[in-house]
Amino acid sequence: MKNEPGRPAQLITKKFAKELHSNFMKYRASIIAKYIKKEDANAVWFSIEELENYIHYIKSKGAKKGFAVNGIRFYFGVYPNEKKYADKAGLMTLFLTATGKRIRPVALNSVQTFALTRENNDPDDQNNDNEDIQSIEPMNYGSIGRPPSLLY
Repeated sequence: MKNEPGRPAQLITKKFAKELHSNFMKYRASIIAKYIKKEDANAVWFSIEELENYIHYIKSKGAKKGFAVNGIRFYFGVYPNEKKYADKAGLMTLFLTATGKRIRPVALNSVQTFALTRENNDPDDQNNDNEDIQSIEPMNYGSIGRPPSLLY
């Protein structure tokens, strides 16, 4: 029989979660809706399988690229207002990117194709423990809580 996981220190009460979401709807969503002249997404959903697969992918790819992957950073974004994004066009999204620390120096002939922020290549720099790993693709395309809005 497997041991049950420990209780995460970051858990919050349902009451506080409702307060946070209510504050978002009151102080952010209403302002965004007035500015973009439509109701925006207010939640993003990923399946457990998608998240577990992404975690496995970034750990594996990170190790191959010389990184100790230690987390995932969540960024807010907005889809371009183009037809190819259909009902997501112009709406808020959330995307994930791997973070970590370089444990092996970069090969001189490697090419990096994506950049959110500067990737620190000095393995001895103590300030780069949670840098975005630019050479691993971010993940997007969860199901957005688009209008009508979801309420927590």
